[in-house]
Amino acid sequence: MNRDLTINQDSYKSIGSISEGSYKDSGSRFLSIAYPCNRVEEASEILASLKKKYHDATHICYAYRFGISGDIWRANDDGEPSSTAGRPILGEILSSELSDILVVVVRWFGGIKLGVSGLIKAYKSAAADAISNATIITKLASTPHCIIFSYPMADKILKELKKNGVEIKNKIFDIECRVIAEIPNSKIDYIINILQKIPDTKVEKSEQ
Repeated sequence: MNRDLTINQDSYKSIGSISEGSYKDSGSRFLSIAYPCNRVEEASEILASLKKKYHDATHICYAYRFGISGDIWRANDDGEPSSTAGRPILGEILSSELSDILVVVVRWFGGIKLGVSGLIKAYKSAAADAISNATIITKLASTPHCIIFSYPMADKILKELKKNGVEIKNKIFDIECRVIAEIPNSKIDYIINILQKIPDTKVEKSEQ
């Protein structure tokens, strides 16, 4: 189920805000919700909240996909027959070429079984509706780096970062200064080369 995103080196598609969709078949109701989300922990928190909110639901199925290449993903059927819920939801995420997204489909059983093909159609249609109602955005594909430098170099460092469109996530100014910056992937070598020519400056990848 791994499929590369259609991206250039610096950008990829996601959604800008929460959106909803729905589907009905033979008395069963499906509520679909798409969330901008980029961490497994965040997805777990959202799912825990939904299970409390929709405690009367029969199933709460979902799929998510994270990262620049979309290689972090999961599909969950939550008790529905294997691959009839999570996989169709993930399929809609893939076909829309999205990442950093969680799509949840909440089902209330209506008393009539839909069968395998009916379930696949229902979860696929519900997920597609939520995604179609979302605002698609372009996200910058970047890698966090820690820039370590002496205080006298601060002004020069910050000017170089601003000039090259680098987003600063965190900064600590002391005798030894540290800046966590999101460097666009296509500019990493270029920017590191510039920064390392500045006295008392080093650059390393960051986990933040």
